[in-house]
Amino acid sequence: MKTRISLVLWCFLTALASQAAAQTFPAKLIRIIVPFPAGGTSDILTRLIGAKLTEAWGQPVLADNRPGANGNIGADVVARAVPDGHTLVLMDVGNLAISPSVFAKMPFDIIRDFAPVTVVSYSPHILATHPSMPAKSVREIIALAKARPGKLNYATGLGGAPHMAGLMFAYRSGINWTYIPTKGGFANILIVTTGEADLLFNGMLATLPHTKSGRLRLIAVSSDKRFPSLPDTPVVAETPGLEEFVTGSWQGVLAPAKTPPELVAKLQTEIARIIQQPDMKEKLSSQGADPIGNSPADMAKWLSAEKERWARLIKATGFKLEN
Repeated sequence: MKTRISLVLWCFLTALASQAAAQTFPAKLIRIIVPFPAGGTSDILTRLIGAKLTEAWGQPVLADNRPGANGNIGADVVARAVPDGHTLVLMDVGNLAISPSVFAKMPFDIIRDFAPVTVVSYSPHILATHPSMPAKSVREIIALAKARPGKLNYATGLGGAPHMAGLMFAYRSGINWTYIPTKGGFANILIVTTGEADLLFNGMLATLPHTKSGRLRLIAVSSDKRFPSLPDTPVVAETPGLEEFVTGSWQGVLAPAKTPPELVAKLQTEIARIIQQPDMKEKLSSQGADPIGNSPADMAKWLSAEKERWARLIKATGFKLEN
């Protein structure tokens, strides 16, 4: 009986402490880890959302870039952080779903070590090339790759969502190209615009401005249907053999596991509110990103489904990365 009373009292006190923490949160600087270099989609979104959070809560929000290992280095910092809501990660959560299938060893478990907060936005990938490349359509790229096996250079951070887009494209179209490894994010764009690589799939939010400036040639979008702001640009899935080809950059926020549910809910509510503000929606949509702001439970389901999806492709292609 004493044990039961103690357990009930402990649960009651824990609940009170959790509610008190939510009421006083945030109590200090919030650090959002961006596990990719500056200039990429995750970095852009972190700075946009961070400025709004600072304005709403009166506490500074710092974007902390920790690139490396397909985002695993930065994500691991958050997995090990104190679960008080003041250390978060904003990243392409598709990478988290992919990593267990491509790395022999992982420093964390994406289900056990994180508390999903929300998927911020979805930005379909853009298939883009250097302007000097002779192929100007998906069909022409496939034909060129078949005529020059292994000669086309594809820029990507190895093991990430853009890499998987290229891997799936090559697998389904029966071509072979050479992957030029980068640190991801803006580095992908940089080596194509400079001519060090020929083409890439990359998040629309980060890549579209470079196609508008003429530094990259826009070939196609990887959404399931034509994008409203790019009605004349085909989707990859319109090409025979690549039906239902849908990839993209799913940006999401996660906290360390054991972060009190009340704090997770407070973070989700505020971030969802921010991305639905007219100026944010306009800024995101103009760059090709759809705001989402779903619940932690829905984000958890999505992560699980994506993990299974990419595991099938990795198994079919035999791709692996050494830690």
